[in-house]
Amino acid sequence: MKIPTPAIVTQAGARRFPRYALLLLCGIYVFSGFIGRDGWKSADMVALGIMSELVQGSAHWLQPSLMGMPANEPALLPYWLGAWGMQIAPAWSAVDFVARIPFMLLLWFAMMATWYGTYYLARHPQAQPVAFAFGGEAQPKDYARAIADGGVLAFIACLGLAQLSHETTPALAQLGFSALLYYALAALPYSRTIPALAGVMGLLGLSLSGAPILAALLGWGGAILHWKNNRSESLFIALLGLLNLTAAAMLDLLRWKIAPFPIWADWSGYGQLLIWFTWPAWPLAGWTLWRWRKQLGSRHIVLPLWFLCVLLIATLTSHNSDRTLLLALPALATLAAFALPTLKRQVSALIDWFALLFFSTSALTIWVIWIAMQTGFPPQPAANVARLAPGFEATFSPFTLVIASAATLAWLWLVKWRVGRHPAAIWKSLVLPAGGAALSFLLLMTLWMPLLNYAQSYTALVKRTQSYIGNDVPCVEIFDLGQGQIAAFQFYGKLSLKPMQPTPTCPWLLVEPRADLSPPIHQNLLAWTLVATIQHPTNAGESVLLYRRP
Repeated sequence: MKIPTPAIVTQAGARRFPRYALLLLCGIYVFSGFIGRDGWKSADMVALGIMSELVQGSAHWLQPSLMGMPANEPALLPYWLGAWGMQIAPAWSAVDFVARIPFMLLLWFAMMATWYGTYYLARHPQAQPVAFAFGGEAQPKDYARAIADGGVLAFIACLGLAQLSHETTPALAQLGFSALLYYALAALPYSRTIPALAGVMGLLGLSLSGAPILAALLGWGGAILHWKNNRSESLFIALLGLLNLTAAAMLDLLRWKIAPFPIWADWSGYGQLLIWFTWPAWPLAGWTLWRWRKQLGSRHIVLPLWFLCVLLIATLTSHNSDRTLLLALPALATLAAFALPTLKRQVSALIDWFALLFFSTSALTIWVIWIAMQTGFPPQPAANVARLAPGFEATFSPFTLVIASAATLAWLWLVKWRVGRHPAAIWKSLVLPAGGAALSFLLLMTLWMPLLNYAQSYTALVKRTQSYIGNDVPCVEIFDLGQGQIAAFQFYGKLSLKPMQPTPTCPWLLVEPRADLSPPIHQNLLAWTLVATIQHPTNAGESVLLYRRP
């Protein structure tokens, strides 16, 4: 017996989101966080440093490292992609920007895979809306496109996506390849060639990006779900997952990275992470599981639910819980999208009003603080900036002002459109959350970019250090510096760093202030003279001790 579906959608409700608007929204979101910034601390900066050492030949391509120290995130492909970008970068270009281009493509692929994965799941017969007695219900393909549009909007609207998806780290590569695998498993019942290639790329890319166990678990679960459709394809997916584990072990990517299971005191932090990181997708996904509870065994629910459960468990047992949770967003967005055809008008209005107030307030705050940085008025925000970022000098960019103003006007137009009369498209409830998230992120990455670079990068610390030692130094010895600091001094300071030696070989020495100065190290320091304690302007914990050889 066919279980009735909770979705009631007319053909008018299956109206497509305008293609140019959706592509423009995705493009703006992708470009905003990659252009015009330095490497931020510390994972983003460490990744750039490792890529640079691969290009210079200081590290082995099968064992990426920074000054001989293995990467904190065991991976190969993300560092290769950035290094290849650096190798082909024109002489006139910013090397760090060219290294980010592959990661921009990975984020774009994640958005495309989310759309197509949601689309094919919505094509499933049990996902289709109720057929009306006299016709007029949404056509299958139109309905699937509208649900897929809602899935991408939910993906963009997730607050946790913004920063981590714009870093040149293995986390973004894992997001892109896990989304490809998600699309492949969703599309296999309808096509073979492209989904099969995407599945191979997703499994292999996810393994080479440092998550071979996750790749195997997600792939094996998908193979079981696909067993009824095609057993040979399911066996191929399962075998490919096993081969990936073997290859990962041979490449030393199969490492034990599971943290101790959280104690009771940790659950509060995980709860807060889940609430804000996945907002506003998680309440909609929860509503989907309730309204579609009679179809929990259906493909359009069980596949994203499998991805979500695996990644939520991995989040609880991971040292980098936020980066692991990032991989769950495509599946979570799909579940959120299936809530749209079941929402009541009052709930939809509540989502709109919350998004309107939250993101309008956010945009206004960003503009007010930017004006205060430029003019000193209002005085209180200007004083707060001066206190939190001492030494920061604001700069004015007409181009930045034009972009930010255009984005704000677009938001005002979007709000006017949303409150006006228009066809009742099922994706309408996610337009303001997605548009507001994109607006806030764009304003931060334009109006606040100089301030964020000053506070979030090591550039200011590097410049302060170079004001003491100059630019023409043969080498600098270091002791116990963090990998982010090492990468910044090498990448942006162009310094040749060497480990501290018992007998000094370089004119300068940099030491972490809280380093363990055991007797042998203390004895070595007697050969040096302390010159200064150089602090990061916004974080005293990022300071270094500068010594000079007498």
